[in-house]
Amino acid sequence: METDISLRINQISLEEYLEIRKAVNWKKLSHLQAAKALENSLYKVGAYEITGDKARLIGMGRLVGDGSVICYVQDLIVIPEYQKKGIGSLILNTLTDFVKSIGEPDTEMMLCLMCAKGRQHFYEEHGFIARPTDELGPGMIQYLRL
Repeated sequence: METDISLRINQISLEEYLEIRKAVNWKKLSHLQAAKALENSLYKVGAYEITGDKARLIGMGRLVGDGSVICYVQDLIVIPEYQKKGIGSLILNTLTDFVKSIGEPDTEMMLCLMCAKGRQHFYEEHGFIARPTDELGPGMIQYLRL
């Protein structure tokens, strides 16, 4: 049976999202958190392995932000057995193309992300710069326990 990879836009289900996060050992989210995250995303890209009439989510990425001044790449995930096959690049390029399509002419939009440890080179290959630099301070994060 032939296998194919297909991108689907804004179609990732709650169950698929929770399952793919689990596949890469990311922090567990409540169903409500995950549902709100998906609902409040600007754009979602799912990479599906198609075998016959079955589709399996093997990679995904989503954008969050205001869609005018800044967008963030969030949850760029490719399950381990499909990594290093161009799927992450396909997803990231699709997200980047979407940001370019919604920007105002003659303006600049920031496209940012928080890189997982050891993945910096992948993002540099796609035009991202690592911070800090002489002009830009470090990326920052704070986890708020609720």
